[in-house]
Amino acid sequence: MSEDIHKSHNVSRLMYHFVLPTKYRRVVVDDEVDQVIKETCIEISKRFEIYFLEIGTDKDHVHFLVQSVPSYSPTKIIKLLKSLTAKEVLSRCPEVKKKLWGGNFWSSGYYAATVSEHGNEDVIGNYVKNQGNEYKKLYRNMGIEGQLNLFDDM
Repeated sequence: MSEDIHKSHNVSRLMYHFVLPTKYRRVVVDDEVDQVIKETCIEISKRFEIYFLEIGTDKDHVHFLVQSVPSYSPTKIIKLLKSLTAKEVLSRCPEVKKKLWGGNFWSSGYYAATVSEHGNEDVIGNYVKNQGNEYKKLYRNMGIEGQLNLFDDM
């Protein structure tokens, strides 16, 4: 769960929902790749003021619910996240490198949205946690079917 981040001259609670598709939307995210991504994110949190509230993987893309400080723009977070996770996945999972030519793990595109501390965090957190087809059932049960249609094409 997110918390206020206290710095010497500010207090913030900035959260983002990022979706990173794999290069060519290739189906390369299996249990091993999922584990490498999550372990790498733990290391990122130790080195940078980037905190991963939820990480949800699907076969060809990954969702992140991230909290950070104002000095890190969403673009900076994405660049750090893409470069460090790609390096680890490609070095620790050689079978992935065979499926993706050109040495890139992530597509150049991404989805980014801010998340409000007053309502959307739980909805997006559950969505990210229950990645795959399960989220459709979850949102139908919550009575908000259709509200997140923008994710249906991903």
